[in-house]
Parts: sequence; structure tokens; C-alpha cells
Amino acid sequence: MTPLAVRWLKFNLVGLVGIVVQMGAFALFFSALHLNYLVATGLAVETAVLHNFVWHELYTWKHLPRGGARDTGWRLLRFHAGNGAISILGNLALMRLFVGGLRIHHYVASALAIAVCSLLNFAASEWFVFRK
Repeated sequence: MTPLAVRWLKFNLVGLVGIVVQMGAFALFFSALHLNYLVATGLAVETAVLHNFVWHELYTWKHLPRGGARDTGWRLLRFHAGNGAISILGNLALMRLFVGGLRIHHYVASALAIAVCSLLNFAASEWFVFRK
């Protein structure tokens, strides 16, 4: 298996755990702390983004030189700019297309949007965030 394929598998494993983290964080913020659902969603997404970044640093792209705190900070900023934007904007646009335009069932459309965004997020991570 190529190193790129191995990173793709690791990326998806981290992403699956990130989904659990996001759902758990949403439950905490919304149900336990009684925050507004939009505030709870934003905080839950940010929790998952930070979780995923840490695990991509430690696991998915651990083969790359880390540098100092400043380098890590720049990667985190690029991760938010790349993966954060792709996840939020991509899912919204694709859901509008799949559900609103193509009349695909909500859950099927959501799975398709996650799959498409996952490919784009991996590309952004590989060639923008964790570049050598």
C-alpha cells in the first residue's frame, strides 16, 4: 500500500472518531448545558476540528517534521482555513444541491456530502495544511 493510501485510511479513522466527538460535544452543550442549538453546533464543530487536528499531527502526518510552537500554530490556522471552510461550506452547498435540487433523502444526502467533503478535506490536509 502506498504511503498516500495509508494516510487516507488514517485520515478517515480520525474523522470517524471526530464524528463521535462532535456528537458528544453537541449533546453536552445542547442537552446538558442548555445552550442554543446553533451555539452548541458551532462549539461542537470547533471541538471536533481541534480533536482532528491533534490526531492528524500525532498520527496521520506524524512522519513530517513538527518544528516549534509557531509552526504548529500556522498548521492549525491552515487546518481551520482549509478543512473548516470545506466542511461547513461544502456540506451546506452539497446538502442544498442534493436535497433541494435533486430531492435525495436527507440522510443519504448527508452521507454523500460527508464523503465528498472528506476527499476535499484530505486533499487540503495533504497539500495545504501538512505540506512538507
